[in-house]
Amino acid sequence: MILWPPAGTIVRDQLQLCIQEELSKRGYAMVHTPHIGRLGLYRTSGHFPYYRDSQYPPMVDPETLGRFASEGRTCGELANRLAGDGEPIDGYLLKPMNCPHHIKIFASVPRSYRELPVRLGEFGTVYRWEQSGEIGGLTRVRGFTQDDAHLFCMESQVGDELRGCLDLVGLVFGQLGMNDYRVRVGLRDPNSSKYVGTPDQWTKAERDCKEAAAALQVPFSEEPGEAAFYGPKIDFVVSDILGREWQLGTVQCDYNLPQRFELSYVGPDNRRHVPVMIHRAPFGSLERFVGVLIEHFNGAFPTWLSPEQARILTVSDSCRDYGEVVLRAFQDAGIRATLDASSERLPAKIRAASEMKIPYLLVVGPRDQASGAVSVRVRDLQRDIGQMQLGDVVARIRDEVQARRLQSFAAERGK
Repeated sequence: MILWPPAGTIVRDQLQLCIQEELSKRGYAMVHTPHIGRLGLYRTSGHFPYYRDSQYPPMVDPETLGRFASEGRTCGELANRLAGDGEPIDGYLLKPMNCPHHIKIFASVPRSYRELPVRLGEFGTVYRWEQSGEIGGLTRVRGFTQDDAHLFCMESQVGDELRGCLDLVGLVFGQLGMNDYRVRVGLRDPNSSKYVGTPDQWTKAERDCKEAAAALQVPFSEEPGEAAFYGPKIDFVVSDILGREWQLGTVQCDYNLPQRFELSYVGPDNRRHVPVMIHRAPFGSLERFVGVLIEHFNGAFPTWLSPEQARILTVSDSCRDYGEVVLRAFQDAGIRATLDASSERLPAKIRAASEMKIPYLLVVGPRDQASGAVSVRVRDLQRDIGQMQLGDVVARIRDEVQARRLQSFAAERGK
């Protein structure tokens, strides 16, 4: 039996490939940023010390640490200085979010209005110090990967870019049959002091988000106090098979961070203007999304997403060689298939494979070998559909995978 990589790796990689193909069509530039950043980046953005309790402690380089020790200063004083109490010193922080890094990429070269919007995407791993009682499986972890992107655009482009982001989230959910969700628009609480930026900026950003959410033509709720500290956001809250709700995809409109980092572009009037920044992540985090997806499909992933898409089962030892031929035919077509040529009886092989919820079981016996065929059992139908020519089965499963269809070819054809 061929051993595949761990099943979760395959599911995650296929999800990432699916959205990356769509991002390429939509003009995104994919980037990679470091796992640590200078503390000053997060001071400027406002993430530190605002989210200090949910971040890993700042780090200092050996030279700074040695200087403090030689001067007889305490670790407590060093920690206070890192936190900004007194004269601040710089350090490093495990990346709690990708925004400041993408901002630095945008700011690395002069920008013109002609090249806007600039869309930067990254599957970036970030780190949050979640309390021990808050951690749970894949849905709440301390290191997670966001399908993150930041769009930099002119104010006149905000509406179109927000709608494009929401369309992408809807496309992802539709691709996976996740139709049980609600939309909420997180607004600021006027009585809270946690928000940065001017009232005028917030008014414009909240207007943009509400108009974009209305364009979805689905009911949405407005929830004061649920905005990010730098701007309002549109969240997609998905219900799993048990009725539990999970916040997954998110789109945020931000007039504030571009000003804090003094971003600019040259407009058609040959003057400098501040861009608007849009944050978006259709999956939210890949780890949480995979966890919810397992519940959503009850482990029975569609063929394109299944870690193992087909298993060949031999009736007897005499069919092993033909089983190898069938296996190579599937593998050559890019289908993730394995061969069970063990000495177990066929009913036991079928039972073991069925428990793993593999979409297709292909039984090969002497009659199949003689006619160049396989006997097909389909998980979605929970029954055999009879003998089919090997080439026909391979082509149909390959087409189903490439189209990323939710149903098997047999279920779609009513067999």
